[in-house]
Amino acid sequence: MQLISGLTKFFRSGWTNPAIPALTAALVALAPQAHGQSLFSPAIRVNQDIVTWYELQQRQQFLDVLGIPGSSEAEVRQALIDDRLRKQAMRDAGIQAAPEDVQAGIDEFAARGQLSTDQFLQALGDVGVDPETVRDFVADQLSWRDYIAARFISQARPTDDEINRALGQGGGGGLQILLSELIIPVTPQTVAQANALATEISRLDTQDAFSAAATQYSAAATRDNGGRLDWLPITNLPPALQEVILSLKNGQITEPITLPNAVALFQMRGIREVSSGTPRYSKIDYAAYYLPGGRSADSLATAARLKEEIDTCDDLYGVAKDQPAEVLDRVSAATSEIPRDIALELAKLDPNEVSTALTRNNGQTLVFLMMCNRTRDLGEDTSRVDVANALTQQRLQAFAESLLEQLRADAVIIEQ
Repeated sequence: MQLISGLTKFFRSGWTNPAIPALTAALVALAPQAHGQSLFSPAIRVNQDIVTWYELQQRQQFLDVLGIPGSSEAEVRQALIDDRLRKQAMRDAGIQAAPEDVQAGIDEFAARGQLSTDQFLQALGDVGVDPETVRDFVADQLSWRDYIAARFISQARPTDDEINRALGQGGGGGLQILLSELIIPVTPQTVAQANALATEISRLDTQDAFSAAATQYSAAATRDNGGRLDWLPITNLPPALQEVILSLKNGQITEPITLPNAVALFQMRGIREVSSGTPRYSKIDYAAYYLPGGRSADSLATAARLKEEIDTCDDLYGVAKDQPAEVLDRVSAATSEIPRDIALELAKLDPNEVSTALTRNNGQTLVFLMMCNRTRDLGEDTSRVDVANALTQQRLQAFAESLLEQLRADAVIIEQ
């Protein structure tokens, strides 16, 4: 059952009868409109069931008193239509909440307001909310939870691979972005020219124009594809850049972004949501192996050969054996603690993938950059069981929403 966070605030603030005039004004809007109608006449017909004017008033009054969002007339109507659809599905399946479970739910509501159950129901009764309104509300939530679990639990349970991915041992999901990039190399002698060029490019107004500029000026490997990147989870990007990117509309370009040895520009090409939740990462594990010669043909050839020879970040320890310690960095850090150019390159990589786009030492050293792993930010004590339960609940919620949409589409609903 979804607990109502506004309850504690309501009762701690001190309930008093002067709230009644405001509630009365709200209830007038829900009064039966046709002459001769009673409070117990149908306000809505949902298939073979009805919702009365009295139920509409009671639900709005209940939500208003507890400070729960969704108490407008339209929202209350939709909520009670959904209630009827859920009850019809549960009735057909023979599922009903046990009386003791309903009572426990009401007790929990009261406890969150630091009241006994009797005090809780009395406070509601003083403003005209019938105890049966509370019981129906709680029973519907509990019954629907049990119904969805019984119907979909086998489909909702995650596999071991899905749990691994949720723990940061694989790719992520959630909100994804589609970008184009343009990276202009900078040396102390070319800073002014690079900044002027980047400013000019940032004023372009089409994707084709940006793509042509990336092909001509970008030093990133994506230049051969007009700077176009594949879909990326937004949380792969450094936190400071996420806000900048999400503020863009399709086709818009960022202002020039200063990086070590470069200036970067990004153009938004699309944004989407995928089925899994957006992950947050507590740590990024990566390796940087430094090759002399910058982007010379010899250094790039060495990097290409090395890429073919190794499979994981740990293999780089063997490559760097007997060399000075500074030729290899193995780092585990939060994204916000990682140099921005490295963080941007890592955002494009899956575990054990490599980038050779970056340099150090004013371009004299090539960075062989390898993504090792991303660790999901799930709390220090998170276990596989915790993750499995969280994924299961997330999927059950998605199944519930999808089923309710289908029930709405199939229903005959007549509103007065």
